[in-house]
Amino acid sequence: MVKTIYIVLGFISLGCGIFGIFIPILPTTPFLLLTAYLFAKSSPRFYYWLINNSLFGSYIRNYKEHKGMLLIHKIVVIVLLWAVIITTIIYATEELWVRVLLAVVAIAVSAHILMIKTLKQDIYEESRVKSAEQETN
Repeated sequence: MVKTIYIVLGFISLGCGIFGIFIPILPTTPFLLLTAYLFAKSSPRFYYWLINNSLFGSYIRNYKEHKGMLLIHKIVVIVLLWAVIITTIIYATEELWVRVLLAVVAIAVSAHILMIKTLKQDIYEESRVKSAEQETN
């Protein structure tokens, strides 16, 4: 029964992580890491699928192993984050406290992303190759 709950929570977490790709206020990485934890506790098959997935696998492994993110990924994430936050502040709310809260969230997320080690392209490619090899086996 507990394994089933972990699997369900894992898929909910995965859904939130995927949704977070498109909604910058929702943090993608923590949800994907939570998904990895829940799948590791409940289903080796789902954990293996997640870690070796061509979309998420190298991203999760690089984050878990403290290898970092590519500079271009950092730039894209921060630009998209601020574009959505500023658009929301200007058009979606008139409440000062909400605007301040959104700005604080954007600053905190930006700081977190900037503190992540910048990964060199060759290490990133190596990780993606490993992921692709493991998927074919």
